[in-house]
Formats: sequence, structure tokens, C-alpha cells
Amino acid sequence: MAGPSTLREQPLSYHLAYDMRAPDFGAPGSQLYPSAVEQCAWADARGFSSVVLSEHHASDDGYLPSPIVLAAAIAGATRRLLLRLSVVLLPLHHPLRVAEDLAVLDLVSGGRLRLTVAAGYRAEEYAQFGLDIRRRPSLMEEAIDALKQAWSGEPFEFRGELVRVLPRPAQRPRPEISLGGASPAAARRAARMADDFEPLSPRLYELYLAELERLGRPAPDPRPGRGEQGPMALFVSEDPDRDWARIAPHALHETNSYAAWAAGMRGSVYQRFDDADALRSSGRYLVLTPQECAAFALDRTTLTLKPLMGGVDPGIGWRSMELFVDEVLPLLA
Repeated sequence: MAGPSTLREQPLSYHLAYDMRAPDFGAPGSQLYPSAVEQCAWADARGFSSVVLSEHHASDDGYLPSPIVLAAAIAGATRRLLLRLSVVLLPLHHPLRVAEDLAVLDLVSGGRLRLTVAAGYRAEEYAQFGLDIRRRPSLMEEAIDALKQAWSGEPFEFRGELVRVLPRPAQRPRPEISLGGASPAAARRAARMADDFEPLSPRLYELYLAELERLGRPAPDPRPGRGEQGPMALFVSEDPDRDWARIAPHALHETNSYAAWAAGMRGSVYQRFDDADALRSSGRYLVLTPQECAAFALDRTTLTLKPLMGGVDPGIGWRSMELFVDEVLPLLA
């Protein structure tokens, strides 16, 4: 029988993702943050393509509020890994200050910043910063426009004042700005203002492409993995039943937290689970042997590991990464 290495037709890119949740029953942040940087350095030397960092605020479990800061730490420990901020909740930041911070990140990383911005959907986050969530659209549009002008290095008018933002990012003419969203309005805004669109629903991407055509703007280049629906987390294990029992409380915490945040939100992909067995059966979280992981990867172009998911013991994440590199990748060579 042909093995995975003889069946694979497309190259596979593999990535890390972190949101740094640290619920009370899991590993503490003082252990998770250094582990994330160390894991990225290890992965950088072994062919991983990127690390994805996300942002939320006003979270009881300490969900990563400062992806730019963590990305800068990772940039200093790596040489090739792309730094995918997906997403930065742009309306919660002062546009000029975030333009400066992102420019410095792009400079210290040698142009490795990849940026996706979104408006967010939780009123608690806006309240924490004294903002009205109903102003999301106008705040988002102001900030995107400010980023583009700021990164030109030229003076421009901002809130009635002539300003200039320096230094410029390393990338020229500027880093691309992708917009994330879950509504037709976000798709139309992306077509008008952004360089790409990352929606929750494939239907919205079709709307985005139609709006680009209507505006006479070119479609972005195809992105590997676009449209692939992956699990919320993937672990590789010699004993999946044993490790699922250790991972399950963290998986339940993560998915149920997202489900509570997104309750009532149109287009939500999150669902609450009260039972670990039901969650495992859903396929949203996968704990696979190396052979099972190789088979799962055969028809995919991207694969993402989330080794610290939900505050899980970093040792589990480390072992998953090691098995992926040592036993899965040779099967996919």
C-alpha cells in the first residue's frame, strides 16, 4: 500500500498559534509566555512557516491582550518565522500609536509582520477602554486609513492636525492589511479599504470578490489553505486516549468561552459542549497518533499546532511538536 509520502501532491506548510489563555486550573502565565517564545525558536529552526497571535481583552483567563509585545519577543528569538497578528482589534487602539508599534515590530523582525485587523464583537472590551461599540465601523475605517497614511512616512491630516509617523516599516510600500469579519458590511469594507479579507464564512469571501469586481479592484493572490476548515486545536500523541483526558478540560474551557462570547452573534461557528466525549466526537479538537496525523494532513495545504491551548501543560505541547517534526513530517516528505 502506498504511504503518505507517495500520496501527497501539494507541499504542506505548518504553523503555530497562541492565544495565551491561562485559566486557574491550567499552567500559569509565568510559565506559558516563556514557553511560547521557546517553542517558536525551536519551530523556527525546524521549518515552521509562521506563528499566529490573536487579541482579546476583559477576559477572566488572561487571553492575550498584547500580541504586538509577544510578537516582538518572538521576533528576537527567531529568524524566519512569519509573525501573523490575527487579529489585532484595531478600534481599541489609538491609530497613530498602533501604527508606530507595528512599524517597530516590522523593523525588528526584518519585515516579517503579517497583519489582520478586526473590529471585535464584545461590548466588554469596548467598555474597558471607554469606547462605544456602536462606533466600530467608523473607528475601524479611521484606523485603517491612518495606518496606510502613517506608513508612507509623509505628513497627513489626522483629527484636524498635521502629523507625521516615523519610523516607516521595513516592508515597502507598507505591510499589507487584511480585514477579518463576519458580516456583509465587513466584506464590503475589506473590498474598499483593505488588501485582503479573512471571513468566518466562505460565502462572505464570495461577496468580497464580487465587491472587488464592482469597484474595479484586483483580487488578491490566492492564499494557501484558504477555505480549509481545520480543527480548533491539533495535538500529536503516542497515546491519544491518555492525552485527551489531560487536554479535555482545556478544550472544553476554550470552546465554551468562545461560545459564551459569541452567543447571539450572526454567523458564529462556536458551540457549547458540556461533555468531553461529545466534544471529542465533534472533531473540533484532534489528538492523533503520528500515523493518523499524517493521513489527516494528506489533502491539506496548511496545518496549525496550538501547543499551549487553554493553558495546557507545556510539556504536552512540547511532546506534540516533537512528534510532529520527528514522526509526522518524514511520512509527508
